[in-house]
Amino acid sequence: MSSELLIEFRVRPNSSHNRVGGAAGDPPRLLVFVQAPAVDGKANTAVLKELAKSFHLRVRDFSIVFGELSRDKRILVRGNKEENESMFENLKNDLRFF
Repeated sequence: MSSELLIEFRVRPNSSHNRVGGAAGDPPRLLVFVQAPAVDGKANTAVLKELAKSFHLRVRDFSIVFGELSRDKRILVRGNKEENESMFENLKNDLRFF
């Protein structure tokens, strides 16, 4: 079953490591840490690559639909909706980095 999932997350550019996990804000948003600076779309590219790795999908399965120039973004994930929702919740609850 293939469908789309819209997720909200917050980007932390210029981080020491690339990683996905944890939540911040109200309502809670998934945190994505990337080493790339927020210049010329470098952070956005790094975010898509990191999310693809975390969700075990391809980069082309992700597209930013809101917040291209903001730290708070909405992204559309194509693939199995149930599996992606489960992965999203697991990543939001992953506090091992904090």
